[in-house]
Amino acid sequence: MSNDPLLQPFQLKHLTLRNRIIVTSHEPAYPEDGMPKGRYRAYTVERARGGVALTMTAGSAAVSKDSPPVFNNLLAYKDEIVPWIREMTDAVHEQGAAIMIQLTHLGRRTRWDKGDWLPVVAPSHHREAAHRAFPKKLEDWDIERIIKDFADAAERMKAGGMDGVELEAYGHLIDQFTSPLTNELDGPYGGSLDNRMRFCFDVFKAMRKRVGNDFILGVRYTADECLPGGTGKAEGLEISRRLKESGLIDYLNVIRGHIDTDAGLTDVIPIQGMASAPHLDFAGEVRAATNFPTFHAAKIQDVATARHAIAAGKVDMVGMTRAHMTDPHIVRKIIEKREDDIRPCVGANYCLDRIYQGGLAFCIHNAATGREETMPHNIPKADVRRKVVVVGAGPAGLEAARVSAERGHEVVVFEAANNPGGQIRLTSQSERRREMISIIEWRMNQCEKLGVTFHFNTWAEADTITAEDPDVVIIATGGLPHTDVLTKGNELVVSSWDIISGDVKPGSNVLVYDDAGDHAGLQAAEFIAKAGGKVEIMTPDRAFAPEVMAMNLVPYMRSLQKLDTTFTVTYRLEAAEKSGNQIIAHIGSDYGGVAKQQTFDQIVVNHGTIPLDDLYFELKPGSKNLGEVSYDELLSGAPQTVERNPDGAYQLFRIGDAVAARNTHAAIYDALRLAKDI
Repeated sequence: MSNDPLLQPFQLKHLTLRNRIIVTSHEPAYPEDGMPKGRYRAYTVERARGGVALTMTAGSAAVSKDSPPVFNNLLAYKDEIVPWIREMTDAVHEQGAAIMIQLTHLGRRTRWDKGDWLPVVAPSHHREAAHRAFPKKLEDWDIERIIKDFADAAERMKAGGMDGVELEAYGHLIDQFTSPLTNELDGPYGGSLDNRMRFCFDVFKAMRKRVGNDFILGVRYTADECLPGGTGKAEGLEISRRLKESGLIDYLNVIRGHIDTDAGLTDVIPIQGMASAPHLDFAGEVRAATNFPTFHAAKIQDVATARHAIAAGKVDMVGMTRAHMTDPHIVRKIIEKREDDIRPCVGANYCLDRIYQGGLAFCIHNAATGREETMPHNIPKADVRRKVVVVGAGPAGLEAARVSAERGHEVVVFEAANNPGGQIRLTSQSERRREMISIIEWRMNQCEKLGVTFHFNTWAEADTITAEDPDVVIIATGGLPHTDVLTKGNELVVSSWDIISGDVKPGSNVLVYDDAGDHAGLQAAEFIAKAGGKVEIMTPDRAFAPEVMAMNLVPYMRSLQKLDTTFTVTYRLEAAEKSGNQIIAHIGSDYGGVAKQQTFDQIVVNHGTIPLDDLYFELKPGSKNLGEVSYDELLSGAPQTVERNPDGAYQLFRIGDAVAARNTHAAIYDALRLAKDI
């Protein structure tokens, strides 16, 4: 048996967990009609196949009709969920892993105009900032009904073959009872800590009565809200002891912080540039104070930190949830002593930010996650070895090279710069986003192991490519900043890339005109503001930086607000003209009726990219397919068979921003779904 602390089994009541790594409950927003159907099941089973000890599904499966999900969650209040749960649990158990599910009532953390349009309920009328609904204060019959709903849902989950149920307390209804900030009830459920905890214990008693003692029950709760007037550390430790002493539950899953604002949520679930494992020591304090099985997860994204968490006795089971979205086979690679092959989580938080905008959770640089039914995590070998030439060593080109090499092909990559990375290298110029470079470093490491040939500092032309006698050519040359967006004065502006790269010195009074809404605009603004410049960020949209999304916006705001940045929405920069050493900005609005002027010494435009596609069009006449992609074949997972030019010498494709400005995930997905079938 291995001496690795992470690979030691753990006995949780009657349940033997095969190692110390878990995927904590999270909702990837994959349900169909509130049920865990094909996509959900495939995603969950892949993590079990990868060796994780316990996978927890459904960050917050809803137990009541008046707890409507604000994004696509499982509906545990429906009887029809049982057979779908059974299919998933059977498949996970076949892979040797345990499986649990998280149940919740959201309380005020939802909206009245979701689901069945029932009133939002909470132990007070206080609105949660994030979801903005004013709740009805709970009545006695509401409390009785919801306790029964929890018990009914737990019984369904046991019938579906789950090994246990975890209650989601933090930020949700149970925590809203416990916290003095959100409980204004009188009588048995309000006032003293005994009364505020009564609802939690009544729920557990009802569940335990229904599921018996041979079923795991746990709770994910906050032991310190980090809010004035809220549950503090001392009271949190007392809550922890009382939970243990109740005899109703089998483990604690510790959280520190609050999630009622974007900023609070981001501190609970830190993103890139924030400290790793910031709450691990606190979880260790809870374990020491209770001597009770303790779980914890919060930006424990690498094996070394996870190993320390177990070896140092901080926790009994360590959660690596986002890390398993990036690489579902972490445990298998640890066992096989291939830790350097683990695809690193870079903390980009594309996964969570997408679900909070109503999308499916996807990993920024593993396009197979959430697409397990159609995209492979392990690339199959091709029947015939071919020569694949890739132009461009950004994320799209490197993924195309990696996947093609995994297929067994001979792969040659040309890159004009002296280093790989493309736009990722630019992105990682920001200290806070430095982790992004791991997207490139991991692919370079994999490509080198697979024998890919690289030619850097090489501006590839058509003759360069045809001299390689390729079977397939993939153009991944990316794009260049598009700043030609004004009716007059385009020559007076610089791009966000110019600022981030350091090619242009920041001005002292600067307009950042951002109608792309992505990271580059905010990064440029931050560079300028940190250099001492006064910055105004302007967008014609009704909200700025929509592509950055909620949790990623938090560190930008914390930085830029301190630097006195001005944010202006709903105004459009129309033209610019020189006036001495200043630039006059002519500003209008899509809403009409506005024409004004402002003076700056620098204008930065962030308007995405235009494709760098000259080489593609030079090569197109000599290709078999004339660059055409069969979308039917692409989407069905079949090799590309288009042949429009019988005299053509090679297949030609382009991917990523060489097609159109999108994002890193799109570039990598382009590469994976094309190259996996070459």
